[in-house]
Amino acid sequence: MLRRHLLIMVIAFVAALAGVWVGCRLMMPAAPPPSDLHALVHREIALDARQKGALDQLEARFAVTRAGLQARLRADNARLAAAIEAEHRDGPRVAQAIDAVHRSMGDLQKATLAHVFAMRAQLRPDQAATFDRLVVAKLTDTAG
Repeated sequence: MLRRHLLIMVIAFVAALAGVWVGCRLMMPAAPPPSDLHALVHREIALDARQKGALDQLEARFAVTRAGLQARLRADNARLAAAIEAEHRDGPRVAQAIDAVHRSMGDLQKATLAHVFAMRAQLRPDQAATFDRLVVAKLTDTAG
């Protein structure tokens, strides 16, 4: 009888651990990856420790901002889809939803540029010149 209870306790414990592991893997979001520009800056510009720390903090804060703006954009797109489905034409709900999508896209782009300029402010003038070239290259990249 004691053996049976111990076996049940061990099985329950292992099942609980498996449940936690699966929950962490499936339910918890992974850390957001750094932006392409952030990775390029770290790879292409020799940063000192202070700059690395400052840029990492900026990137962490921007990841939260970007996630919120992207969520808002997804919601606006969902409202646009619902308006298209309801009106089946370029009606007032569709026009209103398009305007909301454009506002969200604009806000995301403005926040991204503010982040880019905040990153640039952490650099020395010689580094800023390289940074500027990287930004221009990213903005004009048509390879996708």
